[in-house]
Amino acid sequence: MRGRLDGRAAVVTGAGRGIGRAIAQRLAADGARVAALDLNFADAEATVAGMEDSAIHLALACDVSDSASVSEAVAEAHESFGSLDIAVANAGIGRAPGDGSDEFYAAMARKAGDPSTHVDQLIHMRDEGWRGVLSVNLDGAFFLFRETVRVMAAEGSGGSLIAISSTSAQSGEGSPHYCASKAAVIGLTRQLARELAPRGIRVNVVAPGPTDTPVMAGIPPEWIASMEAAVPLGRMARPEEVAAAVVWLASDESSYVTGSVLVANGGSYFF
Repeated sequence: MRGRLDGRAAVVTGAGRGIGRAIAQRLAADGARVAALDLNFADAEATVAGMEDSAIHLALACDVSDSASVSEAVAEAHESFGSLDIAVANAGIGRAPGDGSDEFYAAMARKAGDPSTHVDQLIHMRDEGWRGVLSVNLDGAFFLFRETVRVMAAEGSGGSLIAISSTSAQSGEGSPHYCASKAAVIGLTRQLARELAPRGIRVNVVAPGPTDTPVMAGIPPEWIASMEAAVPLGRMARPEEVAAAVVWLASDESSYVTGSVLVANGGSYFF
């Protein structure tokens, strides 16, 4: 049976775990050849190993905060596949050393016994903490899209670029650097959608809400329960549900969709 992405080639950042792994494996299941990029090469290899016909796919180590690393990975994927049609900027983090997270969580714990406690993060956030998250979440998307578009423009092939943002971009729920980076990703994709439309390159965003990924393992159970209670559908998303939204945007079924934010958050926040 033919897949809706047969004959296409994709690169996915942060593909070693969670949402990124689900996206890479779903793209492959729908017929695309996939380069799974991740800072942890072993995780990228595990993602590819879980694909049918894994030999036709590619696992690559890539630090998305380093433009040279992204350039090398995209070039290797292009050389291996002969074309690039889809790029998914999924790599993202919520914490970085020196970002005030430790002080924030300590204050949250104290607030349970003393409601007057101020739960601050901004005043504890150092420059390196701010840049640490922005360099992955925003710079990483920019670097991936720039390198992929250079290939697409040279070949005149068109294509689909998809960024993973977050409900936090709209709700403001989360840390300063995380919310700022995810909102900036939306602004970037909207500008690129206008700029690249004449080339036949569509640019869109998927904005998940709370999703059941390994990142959630470090969050106290009572916080998880509170998040789920705030979702009208009553639960977190499964990574596969976010991946399904990405595949639709990558396919011809969304051929008239560009500059859009596809929200997959169970109704927890309306854009």
